[in-house]
This record gives sequence, C-alpha cells and structure tokens, in this order.
Amino acid sequence: MQKHIVDEKTGIPYALVGDYYLPWGDLPDDKPEHRSIGIWGQRHLRYIKQHRRSLYSELMTSGKLNDYLANLNDEAEAMFSRLVKQMAELEGVPEKLKTTDKRKR
Repeated sequence: MQKHIVDEKTGIPYALVGDYYLPWGDLPDDKPEHRSIGIWGQRHLRYIKQHRRSLYSELMTSGKLNDYLANLNDEAEAMFSRLVKQMAELEGVPEKLKTTDKRKR
C-alpha cells in the first residue's frame, strides 16, 4: 500500500496510518467564516437539543449547525425589527418620542 495518496476528485492528500488513510497536510479551505449566533439562535439551539434530537444530530454531524443557527438568528432579528416597527406605526408612536426618553429616573 502506498504511504501517501491524493484523491483526484477533491485534491485532499491522505497518509497511511496503521490500516487507514487519514487526511493530512493542508485541507482545501472551502469552509465559510465562523458566524456568531445571537440570542434567537441560542434559544433555537436549546429547543432542538431538547425536542428535535434527530435534527440536532443531523446538523451537528454534517457540520451545518452553526450556519443553520446563524441564518435563523438573522431571520428572527429581521422579523423582530419589522414587528417592532409595525407596532410603533399602529400605536402612533412618533419618531421624536422613540429617540428621546421622557421618563425621569
């Protein structure tokens, strides 16, 4: 058996360790940056860990959990902002009142 091989499809180099070929050297850098997860993503993570274990396991093993939670957090933040704006318009809250706090503390 050869000590080192390179997969033609992916270009990933492998080294023979014992009876197995393991990746070695520089792996292709095709992973996106690590995105932070906000409060909505953290809450959803807690929910899927407790109630949707198969979804959590699938996302975890495929390496898509962080992107899934970051996308969900972005969508939830946009929805929250949209709802706050709509509620302010329905209640007739003027922009001037939103920018200044009239309450004395």
